[in-house]
Amino acid sequence: MHAILNGVDGKLHWAEVADPIIGSGDVLLEVHAAALNRADLLQRAGQYPPPPGWPEWFGLEAAGLIRAIGGQVEAEGRWHVGDKVCALLGGGGYAEQVAVPAGLLMPIPEGISMVEAAALPEAFGAAYLFLFFEGGLKAGDTLLMQAGASGLASVVIPMAKAFGARVITTVLSEEIGKSLAHLNVDRIVDTSKESLVEVMKEELENDHGVDIAIDCLGGEDVGECLKQMNRGGRWIMIATLASDITSVDLRSMYVRNTRLIGTTLRSRAPEVKAKILSDMVEIIWPKVTSGEIRPTICNVFPIEQAEEAQAMMMEGRNVGKIVLQVK
Repeated sequence: MHAILNGVDGKLHWAEVADPIIGSGDVLLEVHAAALNRADLLQRAGQYPPPPGWPEWFGLEAAGLIRAIGGQVEAEGRWHVGDKVCALLGGGGYAEQVAVPAGLLMPIPEGISMVEAAALPEAFGAAYLFLFFEGGLKAGDTLLMQAGASGLASVVIPMAKAFGARVITTVLSEEIGKSLAHLNVDRIVDTSKESLVEVMKEELENDHGVDIAIDCLGGEDVGECLKQMNRGGRWIMIATLASDITSVDLRSMYVRNTRLIGTTLRSRAPEVKAKILSDMVEIIWPKVTSGEIRPTICNVFPIEQAEEAQAMMMEGRNVGKIVLQVK
């Protein structure tokens, strides 16, 4: 089969690799589409290797057809050859096929295309982890989602809104802010003109303080932002694209019962991932089928153009998810 490899020239190439071998608890997924994630860029830079046992090539989420099943999967009877599924992967989605543990599969929601389905597992799984597992989101909470134009934000924002949250998000320009109109964000903070710290202070004074923040940027202002959260606020760090370093007033944290949480989905144990996916099918999938929550697809590239697709993400030119079409 073929997969996208990082060549000696530093470019991505559609190259021949060994076919995957499935175990008793696995299925063989024929990949029709695979979505990009920021973690792919970190992996390419040598900063985020795949977990042991997963392929070296990129791809944390994919959708397609089951082409073979292991003995244990057959005995359990849940999945069958020909089923349309999407899958959360430790790696290997940028390929024609991938072996997937059965616990990391989900049925494709009714009315969702393969391209849309490829954008569900990682982004929706991460959104569910951050909002509910780590953040304890409930109706009436205020969520701050950093980097509102990101693929993750395109999922987190509608998911939070569907469950009754008020949402604030940050963007780098007024133009980007306008591109988010379809997400119905309650307040967009243009950080080229506004200070997030001052906006959070204003929101707190107006009884709309932030309860949960999901932050992929980091940077020196995080410490000051923590002081402007509601009591019991949860600031969830998932990446530090802006900077790794900030100064934190520890006294303010314990006085205000603020929590600073570091987390990722990829590093979770398989059984935890399986539980998250199972919960999503029960709780989130009905809202996907109804249209309350849908992934925002920015661009679709043929798999052979993975280099161009990753360049778009690297340069920040996407608003929503970028998907590679394999079949």
